[in-house]
Amino acid sequence: MTTASTQLAAASGLMSLVLFIVAMGLLALLAGGFWMNSRIKYRESARPRPEEQPQLPPDGPVHEIRENRESAEIPKMPKGGRPLTPYELSNMDSKTSESKDRPRWSRGSSGSFGGGGLGAH
Repeated sequence: MTTASTQLAAASGLMSLVLFIVAMGLLALLAGGFWMNSRIKYRESARPRPEEQPQLPPDGPVHEIRENRESAEIPKMPKGGRPLTPYELSNMDSKTSESKDRPRWSRGSSGSFGGGGLGAH
């Protein structure tokens, strides 16, 4: 064996040792991650038992109600007065509309952008 091949063999052995140490370090990090995860899960509260799960109301499932709503009128600003701020308007309630027709922007449209209607032709 020549000295050049001996030096190359020594270098590759050192490289193998470094790669082995790096691999062992990564495995240690992975094992530490699993260990930390198990500690965190152990500290969490237990899952709810079946009797603690939500129950249906006594009247059965709640269904959707379709109705048109009308907003309350905004109070008019008195002449010479100052306009109301959003904080002074309070919670503007809505009421059930007397009309049962769905509001439409134009015939053949659903009333929303990209609603799938043919649009005004």
